[in-house]
Amino acid sequence: MAAPQPKIKLYELALGNGRSASPFVWRIRYALAHKGLAFDSVPLGFREIPGEFAGRFKTVPVIECGDTMMAESWDIAEYLDRAYPDNRPLFSSPAELAMVRLTDQWFMSEVMRKLFRIYILDVHDAAHPSDQPYFRESREKGLRGRTLEDFTADRLTRLPALREALAPLRAHLATFPFLGGAEPNFADYIVLGGFIWAASVATVPPLQADDALRPYLERGFDLYGGLARDPRMRPLY
Repeated sequence: MAAPQPKIKLYELALGNGRSASPFVWRIRYALAHKGLAFDSVPLGFREIPGEFAGRFKTVPVIECGDTMMAESWDIAEYLDRAYPDNRPLFSSPAELAMVRLTDQWFMSEVMRKLFRIYILDVHDAAHPSDQPYFRESREKGLRGRTLEDFTADRLTRLPALREALAPLRAHLATFPFLGGAEPNFADYIVLGGFIWAASVATVPPLQADDALRPYLERGFDLYGGLARDPRMRPLY
């Protein structure tokens, strides 16, 4: 009889209200559900992450499974398929893996960058109060000294460009229920993770009420027994 697999631990970012918010963590939350793998959650604040791993990892998700510990959502996703080959695969072929990586490149450059520009101050305000000074200092350093308030002052004028950038998703989803076709795949988890992040912090909804993406997002949030559903989520439309 094969030895039982060790229990998985998923280290994730928690906001001040305890909500798991990282878009990259949510990719892995969905991936684990996709493969039918249970896990224990280890929530961490922004400041706690480096100390938890003695500087080895500076971002989450981090997954721990027996003697294996790794960060980076792509590395984790590919590891899950190697470590659990008898469970439903995340990537059915090298071709699917390559195309999903292309989706990720597009989504990060064309959508997440715009979401970041609109919601970075909201992330600060939603973080635990003890994390806020660290978050402000570290992010404003990357903004070359601009304050978060200054960086997001024109955010309402940026909503139309964000909505326009989502046109390829609307076009694809007019034909298929998911980016993966009839069933969701890791491309869906990338996109859903981004919108879950927005819904965790947004004080301004990113989408209009009649946006054609709305049915897709609702389907995505309902996946795996309503994995993403949470009363702490803020309106997306």
